[in-house]
Formats: sequence, structure tokens, C-alpha cells
Amino acid sequence: MITLLLIFLSTLLLAIPSVILYKWWWIPFRIQRELQSQGIKGPSYKFIHGNTKEIIQMKKQRSKTPMDLSHDVFPRLQPHLYSWSKIYGNVFVYWLGAKPFVVVTEPQMIKEILSNKEGEFLKRKVEVYMKKLLGDGIVVAEGERWSKLRRLANHAFHGECLKDMVPAMISSARSMVDRWRNYEGKEIEVSEQFRLLTSEVISRTAFGSSYLEGISIFETLTKLYALISRNAYKIRFYGSIKIIQTEDDTEADRIEKQLRVSILEILKKREIEASKGQVNDFGNDFLGSLLKVHHDMDPKNRVSVDEIIDECKTFYFAGQETTYGLLSWSILLLGIHTEWQEEARKEVIQLFGQENPNPEGIARLKTVTMIIYETLRLYSPVTTITRRIERKTKLGKYQLPANVNLLIPPQALHRNPHTWGQDAHLFKPERFSGGLAKSTNGNSVAFLPFGSGPRMCVGMNFAFNEAKIALSMILQRYKFTISPNYIHSPNLVLTMQPQHGVKILLHPL
Repeated sequence: MITLLLIFLSTLLLAIPSVILYKWWWIPFRIQRELQSQGIKGPSYKFIHGNTKEIIQMKKQRSKTPMDLSHDVFPRLQPHLYSWSKIYGNVFVYWLGAKPFVVVTEPQMIKEILSNKEGEFLKRKVEVYMKKLLGDGIVVAEGERWSKLRRLANHAFHGECLKDMVPAMISSARSMVDRWRNYEGKEIEVSEQFRLLTSEVISRTAFGSSYLEGISIFETLTKLYALISRNAYKIRFYGSIKIIQTEDDTEADRIEKQLRVSILEILKKREIEASKGQVNDFGNDFLGSLLKVHHDMDPKNRVSVDEIIDECKTFYFAGQETTYGLLSWSILLLGIHTEWQEEARKEVIQLFGQENPNPEGIARLKTVTMIIYETLRLYSPVTTITRRIERKTKLGKYQLPANVNLLIPPQALHRNPHTWGQDAHLFKPERFSGGLAKSTNGNSVAFLPFGSGPRMCVGMNFAFNEAKIALSMILQRYKFTISPNYIHSPNLVLTMQPQHGVKILLHPL
């Protein structure tokens, strides 16, 4: 018996190095050679770590000090992509551990990836901490499961539902601008104000939960964002198997459980309200649509409790992060470019006077829309769009090997001088005066703040409406300029955020 055990252990010890060499040396070098033979080059693969050490060093170097008040933030936020694109061109490869990422900035290839007509370009599988945030929800789902979840989301955020959300958006924005009276003639940091606003709006409009319930969930999510960001380029040599449990792993597990408990409480509360007749058919918001399907008589149509929780986490995250960033950067740009602030104010006053915004007027805000588009171009909340291929796949003129990840960097596309001109790094909302299609000269993938194709962000119009309402109500009441105490330090924490907030000097009209 002892002899057999020793033989087994000896075999195991001999097998482990073979597996490591195969996974972390042979496969990467084979893929690297195959890509290089087709002209796809990049920084050389380093055993186990890939290029992660270089990336971490570049990011540390760039983030040591604040930058000048420039909108050319791509080199700061993603210095590895910026530097390597200059060296290796529109298509190149780099490595996160043993995982190859083919970076694509060629428009025709991007169209092919995002349209995904043959179903070959799949959503990248999320791991470890991102899995705790997104679960198996709509962001990562594929096939029929994604179609079912997408139909639910489309229903919850279609035109009539968006109209019904306007009063709640106005009420939350009014509470915010009323609080700002305490800062008249003074400095105010607005990004935290927008964080509170957007958390309240998504809580009320999509989930019907109280302000305090929403704040509790967002505070928990913020802790998870920090863990995800801190571990973005760490190589887990042992994979996702919990042989080694780090402090961050333990904290992430605790946060995931806390989120689950908080969301389950909201679900139970809504089901009790429905059973007592306090809400009709579980309600008409996003949470209500999920619960209706959860209780569907046909098992094929149902979604599980776990799926509901994943969708709630996703929409709490996406519903806040995108609009919070959009509002923060919009106010920064209008605080610097006060001539555009005045143009926007004239339009708002002309459409609404001193009354609350209304759906018809919101749809007619041309100048404000131009400013929002230009803000999204310069400070896109989404900084990477990723896909994966499972089998050998043709893309453009290339034959890509199986198990390759694809990465599209919107920051690079948004600053391409061939589309936007040599002044692409400048704030010029007039670029969009003829509408979105004309501004990109027919290049549908030149502007990707919310993605493109069938998997474009379902909450885009929700974010636009909320931003238009908040900006309109601010412009009706206040003038503002950028504070001399503002520190320009764009930072990447899942989405692009102002690291030190946005400080403005506030003046009543």
C-alpha cells in the first residue's frame, strides 16, 4: 500500500511540471509563433507573467503625478495599449499571464467582431472578482439565455417605460440641486454628489427600493470595485481553485454574500407587496419584470433567483457607474469651456424656462446632446471591449488560433485623427452638430462609449435621459467654473473616474 502511494505521489510530482510547461510555456509560444507568421506582433511573452509586469510598471509611472488639464487621457489610463499601438500598429498581441489578447483598432475588423453575424466572437469569460460582480448575467450570457435576459431588459427600458421614469429622475435631481444652495458662492466637489444622485435614481426607477436600501448596496459594490481594480493584473498561478485564499479573496467572498442578502431582502419585500395587492403584478419596473418571469407558469421562460440577483447586481453597477462618470466629466468640461455652458443654458431656458424638464423637451435638446456626445468621446466610461474565440476563426485577413481574446480600445478609436481630425484631443461639441452618423463620416465603430451591435448597452437611453435632466436642472439654477483646487487625474476603476473628484466654484443665476 505504501509503495503504491509513493508511486502515485512520484507520478503526480512529475506530471505537475509537465502541465505547467505545457500551459504556461508551450501553448503561449505556439500561439505567438502562429500570430507572428501572419504579421501580428507585440511584446514578447514572458514565462508565467506574460506582459503584466511591464503593464503594471507603465501604469505606475504614468499615475505618479497629476496630468496637465488635457483631455488626451488615453496615454495615462492605458499606457501599454497606447505605447504598443505606436510600435506594432493597428493589430497587435500582448499577454496577461498565459492569455493572449489581440488588440484591434482596424474599423472593418471591429465591425466584424461586434456584429458577430456567425456567432464566433463570444463574450469573454469573467473570472474571480468580476464573476462576483457580474455572475452569469446579461453581460456575459450567450445564446438563448442571453436572448431571454436581453428581452427582459429591453422591455424594462423601452420608450414608454423611460417616460415613466422621468418624474423620479426629476425628483432626485431636484433634491440634489436644492442641497447645492449651501454651496452658493463656494467650492463644491460634484462627483460625489452625482454618485449619490445616480444611486438613488437607479434604485427608485429600476428596483423601486428606498434610497437607504440603494445606498447600502452601492457602498458594498464600491468595495468590490476596489478589489477588482487592485487585482486586475495579478496572475493567479493556481487558477480559480481556492488552494490559496488571499485576504482579498476572503473579502470578496464576504462582499458577495452581503450583496446577495441585500438584494434578496428587496426581492422578498416586493413579493410581499404583490401578495398584499400593494403593487400590481410585481410592478412595472425592471425588478417587477424579473419577478414576473421568475413566477412564469412555463418553466422554459422562468429565470432563477440566482439569475435575478446577477441581473440586479449588473444593473446597479451599470446604472450608476456610466451616468455618474458622464455627469462628472460633463461638468468639468462645461466648467472649463464656459462658452458652451452658456450655449447649453440658453437652450435649456428656451425649452423649459424655469419649469422641470419634460420628455418632449428632453428629446429636443440638441446642444446638450452634442455636449454629452463629446464628453463620452473624450471620457468614455467603457475603456475596453473584449471578446473571445473558442476555435480557429477568420478575422479580416487573419486566421486566429483558438482560445485567443480580442480587445477593442474605444479610447484609441475616439482619438483617431483620420476620423476626428488632428484636434481629436480637444473638446469641440460642434463635431456632432449634424448628428452622430455624420460626425463619424459613416464609420459606425468610431464612437463606442456604449459598445455597438446586438450587445450595445441596453441602458444607454436611460443614462442619456438622466444626464440630460440633471444637466438641465443645474444649468437652470447655477453658473460654475472649474476650481483652482481641481486636480486633473483621470483614473480607471472599472470605468473612467476623476480620482480626486471634480471641484467647481458655484454661482447662483
